[in-house]
Amino acid sequence: MFRQTLRHTATIALISLLGAMSAQAADAPGMRIGVRGEITGVSADRLKVHVNSGENVVIQLTGDTKVRAVTLANIEDIKPGSYIGSAAMPQEDGTLKALEVHVFPPELAGSGDGHRPFDLAKGSSMTNGSVGDLVVSNGRVLTVNYKGGQQKILVPEDVPIVNLVPGDRSLLKVGVKIVTFVTQGADGTLTAQSISAGKDGVTPPM
Repeated sequence: MFRQTLRHTATIALISLLGAMSAQAADAPGMRIGVRGEITGVSADRLKVHVNSGENVVIQLTGDTKVRAVTLANIEDIKPGSYIGSAAMPQEDGTLKALEVHVFPPELAGSGDGHRPFDLAKGSSMTNGSVGDLVVSNGRVLTVNYKGGQQKILVPEDVPIVNLVPGDRSLLKVGVKIVTFVTQGADGTLTAQSISAGKDGVTPPM
């Protein structure tokens, strides 16, 4: 009975979570899905999460599930050579306008290197790479270099900037806001690949 309920709950949530993704992609087992919300229950091998769009889902944890802490940062924390990620929207001039920026610690440099579609907003992208130029006095523009390419990203003053640092499961508590990337099994089960958990009340913006 529990398994049927879990499957039904996960299926309902996925209809909303997948939003702009194609129906064909939504039916593919093993696809990577972003889940954003607040933890409402914790056990040794699963989380209950109230998703921002209103659903409640159960997410399985494994020994390979990575946990990272999200803490507040600002533009001054970003230096040439910093490794960052930024969800952003395209602008008419070919540059990107950031929706958020997260700064990786040196030991996580290289994580997710590249430029790809992202699911934070319809039409958004994610760029992970090393900062080349940083022009704070002229519109807060970052030049982000990654293997095979480069992007210029405008960071408006009201865009959240956070640090993304190694963490552990002690961060996973009721009331904590998270972003987790999960895979959907053939039976509808959601399994967390990585979890970014807000520390000290921070809401992960990515």
